[in-house]
Amino acid sequence: MTKLVTLADASYRRNLSGPALRSFFRIAELWSLSVDEQMVLLGLTARSTFFKWKRDPSTVLPKDTLERISYVLGIYKALQLLLPDEASADKWVRRPNTAPLFAGGTALDRMLSGQVADLFVVRQYLDAQRGGWA
Repeated sequence: MTKLVTLADASYRRNLSGPALRSFFRIAELWSLSVDEQMVLLGLTARSTFFKWKRDPSTVLPKDTLERISYVLGIYKALQLLLPDEASADKWVRRPNTAPLFAGGTALDRMLSGQVADLFVVRQYLDAQRGGWA
């Protein structure tokens, strides 16, 4: 019988953590995110932990952090599909948006609320815009 592997499994999270952090930090650079913005998106409060992860991404991330990074990766991918000009796609998160979800603010404002659910709704919005599931 095959065992279902989930984020509760530390060895599975260990395999995902390094690539997830490296991808996150690359997107953070493309989006010109400050350290504070990156920390909020990762759900961190300790700067020491942030810099430790940045210096050595071979840590085992908590489930919550991997979920947050997954949403950021999905948002990045959806933007690349919706806006084939890479520079426009990377700037979109900081542009004011009149969609009801953003109420004139930016997607980044919504994502920086600190709640995982806000990352989810931004991802869901973009998936719906590209004709995916909503």
